[in-house]
Amino acid sequence: MVVMHLLSDDEKRYLLNLARRSIEYRLKGKEIPDERPPTPQLLEKRGVFVTLTKNGSLRGCIGTLEPISSIASAVRDNAIAAAFNDPRFNPITRDELNDIKIEVSVLSPLKRISPSSPEQLLSMVKVGEYGLYIRKGPASATFLPQVWEDLPNPSDFISHLCIKAGLSANEWKMPGIEFYIYTVEKFSE
Repeated sequence: MVVMHLLSDDEKRYLLNLARRSIEYRLKGKEIPDERPPTPQLLEKRGVFVTLTKNGSLRGCIGTLEPISSIASAVRDNAIAAAFNDPRFNPITRDELNDIKIEVSVLSPLKRISPSSPEQLLSMVKVGEYGLYIRKGPASATFLPQVWEDLPNPSDFISHLCIKAGLSANEWKMPGIEFYIYTVEKFSE
């Protein structure tokens, strides 16, 4: 699996501007204009996450793993969702908008991996490079590759991901979990 370099600098600037404008429009109670992206590349369907931080701390993060809409539409929709619908936080206010930093992560397609042991799983998840998505029954969760900065130990990373999914911390060592890896192209203001 190779790290993607999908977007030009101009496309990245456009997407960051689109995310910020979408949040601003919602704060003003205005309808977000439906516009055609400047390049066909931005019409490609991809999984996208939008992360908001304030003074270096997480302030909202919403995204989609599956490629259900175009990159541009996903950035617009997930920016609004991260600002106003992340259940972990109160909605963004006008007063704090200038302190918000926006980061966009465009995901590669998910790749299912089938480790034969916990040790093999640890060798398959590349620290700092891969995001990981887990699923067991109705429980699921993901960590973007950026989370490695806070959890650089692979065992801790996977255990915390299990907890995020509502599973026991050691559930990843037992049969029945599906594992998927992916890379991201991330950029921020």
